Amino acid sequence: MSIPTSASLESQTPSKGKEVVQVVALEEEEKDRKYEVDLEPNEHPQAYTLFKKWTVIVVIATSALCVTCASSAASFTEAGMAAEFHVPREVTILSITLFVAGLGIGPLLTGPLSEVYGRNIIYRASYILLCAFTFGVAFAPDIAVHLVFRFLTGLCGSSFLSVSGGSVSDMFENRHVANPMAVYTLSPFIGPVAGPLIAGFINQNTNWRWTYRVLIIWSFTQTIALFTLVPETYVPVLRKKKAAKLRKSTGDQNYWAPVDRSNLSLGKAILISCYRPFELVIFERMALLLNIWTSLILGILYLAFQAFPVIFEQHHGFNTQETGLTFLGIGLGMVIGLTTQPYWNNFIAKESKKNGGICPPEARLFAGEVGGVLIPISLYWLAFTTYPSVPWIVPIIASIPFGTGIFLVFTSVFTYLVTAYRPIAASAMASNSAMRSSFAAVFPLFAGYMYARLGTVGATALLAGLMTLTVPLPFIFRRIGARLRANSRFAAH
Repeated sequence: MSIPTSASLESQTPSKGKEVVQVVALEEEEKDRKYEVDLEPNEHPQAYTLFKKWTVIVVIATSALCVTCASSAASFTEAGMAAEFHVPREVTILSITLFVAGLGIGPLLTGPLSEVYGRNIIYRASYILLCAFTFGVAFAPDIAVHLVFRFLTGLCGSSFLSVSGGSVSDMFENRHVANPMAVYTLSPFIGPVAGPLIAGFINQNTNWRWTYRVLIIWSFTQTIALFTLVPETYVPVLRKKKAAKLRKSTGDQNYWAPVDRSNLSLGKAILISCYRPFELVIFERMALLLNIWTSLILGILYLAFQAFPVIFEQHHGFNTQETGLTFLGIGLGMVIGLTTQPYWNNFIAKESKKNGGICPPEARLFAGEVGGVLIPISLYWLAFTTYPSVPWIVPIIASIPFGTGIFLVFTSVFTYLVTAYRPIAASAMASNSAMRSSFAAVFPLFAGYMYARLGTVGATALLAGLMTLTVPLPFIFRRIGARLRANSRFAAH
């Protein structure tokens, strides 16, 4: 029988010590997992009744509609503002420019905030501030105060362009998300069309300030709906709230949710959200070109708010109210685009079946190909029917394919960016939103000069020519997109 030496004992002690540490660590980990809070199946937002889900969709969609309607309604207040504030018409156009600039900057802040505090508090705080700042817009004593508050209202309203899409995906599984997302997508783009229509009636019959007073009433109504009908849907924040409730009710401080242990501070999250969209645009040719494409389209839509009064008031003798109605063509086109959604759903289902149940992101661009062709056709048609000798109904009919094309392009690009850049989908959407808003803010500033110098035919044909150059983009990306994604450091492979 051998007697263990001190050396052999020392060699065994560390091994036994490690085993003890490992056992303790496993016990602690098991205990930690035991106190990790998760949602019960009936607590998950995807378990809401269909009626409750669509109630939330309607409220956030109409809230987004109110915001984007406010952006373009200003185009019909310019004459009244110029007369009352004694400033040139070009200065009053800044009311649109600064509002849209706020829409572009806001998502860089509201996105990270929603991931820390949840979607609901962002909605409620945004709309309370939106109501308050719209008072400042409506009752501004001079143009400077008016413009400052217009920027602030755009900044607050931007949360519905950056956060609301997340609420839709919170409540619906991937296979059911297409239709509610299409309804939500329609509202921010039909809003700019509805703005002139509403503002045209108001400014034809009363003071320009009533445009904003009506928006105060509308936004106040939406605020009440947000407080009473929209619950929190962001699962990490729901888990955090449940853990806090358990700690309070049981007195046991061990309950926790993953978001409680995040090492990412709010300041760092905002910093990342500010630089990553620009990093994406610099290094990703695919994202850059798609962003430029959608930005040109939105810029042309906002330019139309200055162009349509020239076409219909000067050439056809329309009054303010009648000119507002001319935007119905674009709005009808967007609704037609929405009605094609079942076809695209079937197309995506077939593409998924061909690829083992996974739809390649590039298949989403097929709708964009159709929309990309419709837009220049519509603009050429519009350009050569703006002569006074052509009946007024013809250019309105010509604008219908433009609205359809806008809807198809934006829904295809949005879904493409989210699926192709899934790991950084929020940044991909923020980069698109920032560039789109920049174009939409700037285009109205030179619209008057362009139409004065080139005429309605030449100016509109120039825009059609620009859009013709972008027609090949979705066709090219549908064929080489997979190869570009394979070499990308951001895209999902």
